[in-house]
Amino acid sequence: MLDRLVAAVDRHCVTPGTDTAVPRLSLASVDEPVEPAHLLYEPMICFVAAGTKRTTAGELIRVARPGEMLLTSIDLPVTADLEQVPYRSASLRLDGEPLTELLLELADTPPTATPSAAPAQAAAPMSPELADAVTRWVELLDTPEDIRPLAARVESEILYRLLRSSLGPVLRQWSLADSTATRVREAARWIRARYTEPLSIDEIAAVAHMSPAGLHRHFKAATGMSPLRYQKHLRLQEARRRLVAGDASAAQIAQAVGYVSPTQFNREYRTAYGLPPAQDAARLRAHLTRTVTSGL
Repeated sequence: MLDRLVAAVDRHCVTPGTDTAVPRLSLASVDEPVEPAHLLYEPMICFVAAGTKRTTAGELIRVARPGEMLLTSIDLPVTADLEQVPYRSASLRLDGEPLTELLLELADTPPTATPSAAPAQAAAPMSPELADAVTRWVELLDTPEDIRPLAARVESEILYRLLRSSLGPVLRQWSLADSTATRVREAARWIRARYTEPLSIDEIAAVAHMSPAGLHRHFKAATGMSPLRYQKHLRLQEARRRLVAGDASAAQIAQAVGYVSPTQFNREYRTAYGLPPAQDAARLRAHLTRTVTSGL
């Protein structure tokens, strides 16, 4: 079954990461070892067909191997490392509406939310039935005329299989309007929308309808980091992206992403990425140039 999924990904993944004509489906294909990537994951489930991926978010580490899936339930800055290549995967971007509709259709009442949020990432094995459904979902790209009538139906089957898996309780809590997981997710989105601004724990706690102590505890349990450390990761990731693009100087970019002190920015950037901003950006640009050239 996994060989069939690998073959389907190979037919339609033209770049290392490819969005597709199937709604909410993206594919990944990497053949050579690459250095760890600092990324912002949105809520999604990654189905690994080949290779091994390790993600690190704060104190949370998750590993997904062939035949396993990795759930990310909130916007989460991570370091993604492909420990084994070739790597092939298909990812489903989570949408609350189809999941809620399916739960209602099944007359499946989610359990009462637990006092603490589940970790924002979880790995689990795919059942043969789930792997088959994911494979058929990707294979719709072979017959584009089938995408419109069948894609939503196959996606619904995938969600059904997921609800019956060990990830089911997390997905049920994710779909609740007022669960702890939903409050943490909304707090993370609020921080992401305002990551350049000076924020306080009290402000974020008010958005999440939690006490400051409760927010700190639940947010760290979910993301592996405190809310303010989460904000710092967002700032540094965006600063790195702008530096590689060559949009402005390090000092200008530091100010643009919310740093008042260039010295603090340089110190935190070097701690995160191992080099001062300008040196790191030059190294990454050279690496990208070599990658593009070798791909030609």
